[in-house]
Amino acid sequence: QLFLIAAVASTAGAFSVSNDSCARRQFLQTASTAAASTLLFPTIASAEIVVPEQSKEFEFPSDFGLTYSYETDAAKVRAHMVTATGLAKGSERMEDFGKNLKKEMIEFVSYYRRFPQVAGKPSFSTLYTSINVLAGHYTSYGYKYPLPEKRRKRLYQEYAEIDKSLKRSR
Repeated sequence: QLFLIAAVASTAGAFSVSNDSCARRQFLQTASTAAASTLLFPTIASAEIVVPEQSKEFEFPSDFGLTYSYETDAAKVRAHMVTATGLAKGSERMEDFGKNLKKEMIEFVSYYRRFPQVAGKPSFSTLYTSINVLAGHYTSYGYKYPLPEKRRKRLYQEYAEIDKSLKRSR
């Protein structure tokens, strides 16, 4: 497909009459070819995310809630979400954990989205996306059901991005 687009783009300019319009047309064709190739062939992530097995064993955290320091709160919410994503069906206190986590996630988003200097950070937008995915799962399926494998894989990818962004203070 890409070769067909490139061939059409390169030959279409050969039949034009005016030099001015030819240059403009050539530029637009080159730009559209570059845009199409970017959309058709997105870059591949350099490292494959390893999705850990689900587990019933976890330590119930006692630190739910915000400290109102963005970096600390983002890292804590992310850590709690990683734990929740790895829980297997039948985990002890899974429902309590899910309810506390959802409350913490809502509190986090409600507080930090008001600040433009925080809301513009890549770590916040990716964490916000992850929060929506996990909160949506809880709303649709309840707190007792683990996440499906496909959703878990995507969340672990987002958690890795969040961690990278937080390490760079972004």
